[in-house]
Parts: sequence; structure tokens; C-alpha cells
Amino acid sequence: MYGFINTCLKSLVVEKYGEETWEKLRLQAGVQDSFLTFEVYKDEITMQLVDKACKVLGVPADLVLREFGKYFFEFCKRSGYDHMLRTLGGNLYEFIENLDALHSYLSLSYQEMNAPSFRVEKNEDGSMHLHYYSDRRGLCHIVPGIIGAAALDFFNIEISMKIVNQTEEEERTGKKEHIVFLVTQNPVFPCKERNEISSSPQCLVDSEKQSESQLNKEDLEKAKNTVGDRGNSVCPVKKSHWKTLRGIIALGKGKLLRGFDPVYPKSLWIDTKTFCNGLPFHMVFDKELRVKQAGVSIQKIVPGVQTMGISLDQYFRIVHPEVPFTISSIQKFINSQFVFQTRREMMPESWKQRPMLELRGQMMWMESLQCMLYLCSPLLRTLHELEERQMHIADIAPHDVTRDLILLNQQRLAEMELSNQLERKKEELRILSKHLEEEKKKTEALLYAMLPQHVANQLKEGKRVEAGEFQECTILFSDVVTFTNICAQCEPIQIVLMLNSMYLRFDRLTTVHDVYKVETIGDAYMVVGGVPVPVPTHAERVANFALGMIIAAKGVQNPVSGNPIQIRVGIHTGPVLAGVVGEKMPRYCLFGDTVNIASRMESHGVPSKIHLSSSAYQCLKYKNFEITERGEIEVKGKGKMHTYFLIRNKTATENEIMGRPMKDLDSGHESVQSFQEGRTETIPSSHQPVTQTQPEKDQTPAIAMKYVDGPTDAQNSLQRRNQRKIADLTGKTCDSKSDGSLHGNQHADDGPRPLNQGRVKPAAEEPQNRNVRSNFCTLL
Repeated sequence: MYGFINTCLKSLVVEKYGEETWEKLRLQAGVQDSFLTFEVYKDEITMQLVDKACKVLGVPADLVLREFGKYFFEFCKRSGYDHMLRTLGGNLYEFIENLDALHSYLSLSYQEMNAPSFRVEKNEDGSMHLHYYSDRRGLCHIVPGIIGAAALDFFNIEISMKIVNQTEEEERTGKKEHIVFLVTQNPVFPCKERNEISSSPQCLVDSEKQSESQLNKEDLEKAKNTVGDRGNSVCPVKKSHWKTLRGIIALGKGKLLRGFDPVYPKSLWIDTKTFCNGLPFHMVFDKELRVKQAGVSIQKIVPGVQTMGISLDQYFRIVHPEVPFTISSIQKFINSQFVFQTRREMMPESWKQRPMLELRGQMMWMESLQCMLYLCSPLLRTLHELEERQMHIADIAPHDVTRDLILLNQQRLAEMELSNQLERKKEELRILSKHLEEEKKKTEALLYAMLPQHVANQLKEGKRVEAGEFQECTILFSDVVTFTNICAQCEPIQIVLMLNSMYLRFDRLTTVHDVYKVETIGDAYMVVGGVPVPVPTHAERVANFALGMIIAAKGVQNPVSGNPIQIRVGIHTGPVLAGVVGEKMPRYCLFGDTVNIASRMESHGVPSKIHLSSSAYQCLKYKNFEITERGEIEVKGKGKMHTYFLIRNKTATENEIMGRPMKDLDSGHESVQSFQEGRTETIPSSHQPVTQTQPEKDQTPAIAMKYVDGPTDAQNSLQRRNQRKIADLTGKTCDSKSDGSLHGNQHADDGPRPLNQGRVKPAAEEPQNRNVRSNFCTLL
């Protein structure tokens, strides 16, 4: 089928059910998204689309096809075939009768079109039998949709169509599906109202009978009186009443009520030679298919027919309709257009290498002579086909419209080729645009992974990103214990694989708890909660993220010992200044003493422990977390600080923290994390650490953990209590509000420093190990 059919089917689904339904349907059918109008596609594509439409929509096939038939009629009208369809006939019978002629005309442009065939028979009760022939089985239910829509639109009548017979065609050559429909007509409006819109054949017959009846009784007397008043000058007295009445109607505004009666001469005023020259393409044959007469052009092309009495089927075969070459089959399909093709074996030597000539025309049965007249013309679509057969325009009679048809179709084919090229270019542009959109999304995803989304959008628009001051956020640092020793004893690729495996797990957790990953340097991993989007639950998110880090680290193998790696985690809450630094490879960096203290919490921490500062503890102490006091420790550059260890979340399960699907064991509210002296206990344990040497991305979809960020009264009062306690302990204020503009320089004693300046390693670490670590970080 041509792409026009599939495009119509797509348009129906999109218009009635939406783009998403079409996308689902075409994916299940495994077909492309769009079709070219003049491109030929396999019938299986259309059949597959119809079959999947029935399953996706949950509608029987006959209803889908009937709906498609109705929509196909409207689609053809919108595509420019409105006037062509409307002028096929003055009533439904003539409309159906000329459908084959329409398909024959369209085949000039759509040369590979394999259209169905229609034959209609009138019944005495006013109904019709519609015979439908097609090579494609299972599509017969489209016919009631198309014919019903045409009858309602063009002739203002409703029809009902019922299948009365369904067989494999026996009358024709080749196997075709033969469906016989019983068509009954029901006018939508009364005849008087419908006359203004369109005329029905049955209504016209009834109206004519009624008019004649009234005319015979009443109007005839009035007509006589009118004739008498007008005198002999208008209508002679000797004329009959019917002639007088016709004259009155002709002179008045009315119309002739009686049908047209043709007049035939007693004998034909044309000699045989003139007839054969004037109609160069015609043949007369009898019931035995013996040729009685032929036009001069046919005799020229097929010299064998010059011998009168030869059998016509020796030199020609019937291409359309596909029926046996017998007089009875021809009489049955006499209203169809017949296409004859010359037989190659009977043609002269000069025609052996040429394409065979095809003739298209009309059959007329002459009862008095018991012969069939075939009035035809060469079936030629282009000038190229004319040249291939070594014929000329002069071979066609001047009165034959085939001359004009060839020239006009040549121009139409050129326009179709141009339209086809434009359609192909449009499709290529659509595909390129789709690919461009996909690449754009990948680029944006990569950009959003490096910078906050609103910051990235401002940079894309060429705007300057102003630095923002956040009065309260929570920062986390982590690193791998004895990382410098691991680097000294392993190959660089092993370190890369270990860090990649660890960071993939940590990155997944950032999605689960919606915290922002600032950057990584070597084994150091830094995240922040409440920046760049302020949220009241920033401390809870970072705390749960830290608990997940400890669990996730157990799935990463130390390439030296083969045991799971151990990490240190430090958390601190306080104000920061955030902004974009640099033009090439810009980074979103955090500045302030909060960064320094968070780094020191990590560097002064304990393996497999989460080290909290006092401000972080104040934000978490009323949030269902189990926290133990570490006491005062000496912190480099800060003196003595009171710190704490985060042990577990009392209410959240391990699966919730890790962003995994919930299990039956997680239905309770028992704690699942307990960290003691470098080892992890799970109660109950639904997570088994996996030791691996190759980086492996977790394929389980990350399920975001739920947090209540709404400004409730309980949260506000709790926050105010936290602020007062933090003020008593540290002399600082924890304010959940953030200011997007920079109002001054508010820095700690050490001054504002970015990540790589605010981070301090333990003093006990050997200088040579520090150098090895620094060099490897540069390598990464």
C-alpha cells in the first residue's frame, strides 16, 4: 500500500486517541513514526497496525475498520479529492459504479496501486447488491464505513450494509476475496426538505410519478385554459396536449417533467472506412470472440486482427477486471472499465523488446447484432511510455482525450516527484531534529550533573551568575581510610576502578536523598544539603545520605586486602557563600568557615563512623536519629570542639535509606543500622555486601526517600529551639532562610576558602604518603 493509507491511519489514532496512543501502537507494531505519501510500503505494515490498534484500544476489528473507513473518506476530502469524489455520480448507484474508473485514473499517478474493485446491481425493491473484490483479505469492513460516509455527505441518505455472501472469487482469474453486501437506503430528511441539499434517485422517481399523476388530472385542464387564453400564436391548436404542455413549461420557469427521448436515424450516415479511421482504437467481436471489425490503429499495432474472424483472446488478455476471457464474464462486468494487453508471443518481431501495449475502454453489447463493441484508447501514462512503444501523439485520434491526459499526467508526475522530494527532506529534517533534541537532552543532563540546573540555565543564556549567601546548610565530607597506602601498593587502573565503583553508589544516593554533589578530589567526596535549593530538612537528608554511604562502602573491595573499604564521614551545619568560579570548566563552589569545619570533622573522624559537629547535632537531635557523644577533641585550627557520632536512623529502614524497593521485613519501624568500632550490624539485614573488582552501576531504580519540607508549626518551633541552643553553644545563629545576593564579607577567622583550600588532612599522616596522594590526585 502507499504511505497515504498508513498516514491516514496514523492521523485517525492521533486525532481520536492522542499522540501517546499512536506511539504505543507503533512501537508494538514495530513500524516507523511517519510515512511518505507516494512511497510504497508492505501490506503487512498496515495489517500489523490494524491488529495492534484492536489490542491497544480494546475494540473488535470490524469496528476499527469501519471507523477507519469513515475517517478515510474525510481524509481523502481534506487531501484534495473532494470535488473528484463529489462528481462521480448523481446518486449512490452511479457513485459506486464509477469507483473503478476513479481507481483507474489514480493508477496513472500511483502506478503500483492495487485497488479493490466494485460492482453494483440494482434490485426491484430499491436495494442494491454491492460486489467487493480484493486481493487483501480481512479488510472488507472498511467498505461500509467509506460508502456510508459518502452516502450521508453527498446524497443525504443513511444506508445499512449487511454481508450476504463471502467467498473466494470463482468468476475471476486468480484468488480474490469476493464479498457481497446488501445495501438498503434510508433518507435522512423528507423529500421536500432534501431537494435543496441533494436529490435521491428514489425520491426523484416518486416525485416524477406524483407530478405526472397530478398533471393528468388537474394541471391538464388548467393548461388547456391557459393555451386558449394565449391564442394560436403561442401554441397551434393542432398540437397534442403533451406538446402544448411542453411548450408552456419551456416558455415558463418550470422544468420538463418527462424524460429525454432520443431520436435515431433510419440508417447510419457514416461509411465503414470513415468509422474505422475516426475511431482508430475499437473492436467488434461476437459471442465466440471472433473479430468482426477493428480500428486502423489497432490493425497497425497488432497486424493479426486484420484477418477478420480470428479469435480475439489469441492476441489479447484481460488485465482488468480479472475475469476469464468469455462473453458471459464480460457481460457480467460490462459496467467496469476493461483493460486489454497484447500477448508478446503474437506480436511482430519489432515489438519483442518493447513493453506490451495496453488498451483501456468500455464494453457495449449490441443486442441486434449479438456482438460486443469495445471502444478503447491506449493506456499510456507518460511521454516516456509513448516513446518506449515507438508510438506518437499522431497515432491517437484528435478527439481522444488520451492526448491531453498524457501531457497533463506528465506534468502531474513531475509535481508529484517534487512533492515526494520535499516530503523526504521534511522527514529527514524531522529525524535530524529528533536526534538533535535527544543530543540536547544528553548535553543538558551532563551539564546539570556538573552544575545546578538554574545556574546552568543562566550560563546557557549568557547571563552572569551572582553569588548567593545561604544562612544554613549541611556539608558532608568523606574519604577512604589509608587511601595513600592503597595508592602506593596498587596499579592506577585498580584505583580508578575502585573509586568509580564507590562513586557510582554514592551518586545514586544523592538522587535518593536529593542532596547536591559539589565535587570529588581523589578519594574525597563532598555533598551539601540546602544548597542551591534551600530546604528545611537539609540536615536530615545529609545524615541519611551518610548512613547510606557507610552501607554502600561495604560493597566496594579494597584492591590490596580484598576486604571492603572503610570510609570516614564528617558533617557540619552552618552558613556558606556559593557561586560559580571560572569561565572554562566553571564550577559551583562553596566558600566559608563551614567548609573548613566540615572537612576537619572528616579528617578527625573514625573509620566507618559519621562524625558530627555541635551545630549538626543540634539540627538532628530531635529528628529520630540515635546519636552518641564523643566529647571534646582538639581540632587543628579550631581548638577544642564538642563532637558526636551518628549511629542510626530509628525509624527508617535500610531499603528506604538505600533507595531500594520495600520488602516485607521493612514493614516494621525497627532500626536497621548500628555502627560500632568499624563494623556494621543490620537488624534485620536485608543487604548483603558484594565484593567486586570491576565497577558496576546499580541497575535498581533509585526510589527517593520522602521528606516533609513544608513549613509546619511544629517544625518552626523545633527550629527556633535548635537556633537558641546553637547560639548558646557556638555563638552562631542557625537560620533556615537563604539570601540569594552577596551583602558583605562574613568570614571566619581562617577566612573563606574553597574546597581544596579548606580541607586539612590528619597531622599523623606521613609526609611521603601525602606526596603520593597528591601526585595521584593530579593524575586522576
